[in-house]
Amino acid sequence: MLPFVLLFSARPHTQKFVAQNRNTMSVNISAFCRKERIAKNGTAIVQLRVTINRRSRYVSTGIRVSESDWDFANQVPSTDNQALNCQIYEQIESLRKQAKRLEALDIQVTLDNLLGSKKLPIGCTVGEYMEQVIEQMRSADRLSSAARCKVILAQLQRLHLAGVRFEDVTLDYILKYESALIGWGNKPNSIATKISVLKAIYNRALTNRLFVCAENPFAKYNIGKLRERTQKRAIRKEDVMALMEAPLPETHSPYTELARDLFLFSYFSAGINFKDIALLRCCDLVNGRIHYRRQKTGKEMNCQLMPQTQSIVSKYITANKSGVDYIFPILDRAVHKTEIQIANRLNKVLRHINRELKNWGRILGLPTKLTTYVARHTFATVLKRSGVNIAIISESLGHSDLSTTQIYLDSFENAQIDEALKNLV
Repeated sequence: MLPFVLLFSARPHTQKFVAQNRNTMSVNISAFCRKERIAKNGTAIVQLRVTINRRSRYVSTGIRVSESDWDFANQVPSTDNQALNCQIYEQIESLRKQAKRLEALDIQVTLDNLLGSKKLPIGCTVGEYMEQVIEQMRSADRLSSAARCKVILAQLQRLHLAGVRFEDVTLDYILKYESALIGWGNKPNSIATKISVLKAIYNRALTNRLFVCAENPFAKYNIGKLRERTQKRAIRKEDVMALMEAPLPETHSPYTELARDLFLFSYFSAGINFKDIALLRCCDLVNGRIHYRRQKTGKEMNCQLMPQTQSIVSKYITANKSGVDYIFPILDRAVHKTEIQIANRLNKVLRHINRELKNWGRILGLPTKLTTYVARHTFATVLKRSGVNIAIISESLGHSDLSTTQIYLDSFENAQIDEALKNLV
């Protein structure tokens, strides 16, 4: 038997082929093992990730491997275990043959047709369906979305609304949830967001034909009435300079100086947000430019490394750091390895950073409460007030329509953006 890695032409542990029936369809099947799902006995289940037209589903193989026997970075066995190779290959080959049979019968190859639908029975409750959606989100590493849905599910359970079947969801049901959110002190925009998520869950279940809808209750509920225009917060260019020149307090936490550095780094680096800063590695600084991928949108970004930002990173890039090490002391690649670990660490540090920025605002006597978001908005506002073309800076650097900003920025050369950055000092 050949080593498993030689059985595939595209990449190790992957079978990829194109089914030609009603539509040309690409089916990709690969082995996958989640490090964050390692059991107490040190083993994890090998899954198959089946992707059809950019939609994926994970299927358990029932095969358990020890942490030392799996290369999680490349998603391949770390040892030449021919028995393991054959077990995985046989399951991939079985799915490949099933897809070919569907193609031969002129049946569209979909995830449901290939893997079997995992739909809940008709008449399931809101809570049962939300639990399934949360698990699907976690499997797709959409941890923030999963956490948001989990909060909403917990609130519905608290109100004894999770056990209600979808066909029994009425306008009164929505109003009861809204009333509870108001009573718990939720702000209008937060209430609108949560009810929007509940509406999306309802419509998703309806699309999946889990119930028969006589009348959609959300058609009678105006979510837009709750939304308030977010107050835009920015400080003046002079305030940024004052923050940059202010002496450190004699007694301060380990986050005081870091908080100021991150605020200034964001301001002088085209409003880069906190998560993207935290994930920057030493190798992302190339030829005087900062290169990174926005976590929120997946867009490739780069901007000039200005003297102010160069001074900041020089404090943190020490001689013992390699190219793959993080620039700032927020994440440790030896400790924070999984998506959950990274998310938890970022949330913890962000609380410390914003608390220290609030203290900096008090020290400088600023009327605006400083946060990392204020640095991002200040970048846009200062350039706008300086007369820079609004298409370059982005009135909507998140603000009304972020996608419009991205479209505009795509049409400008880096040289134009670099010229605009000179207005920051």
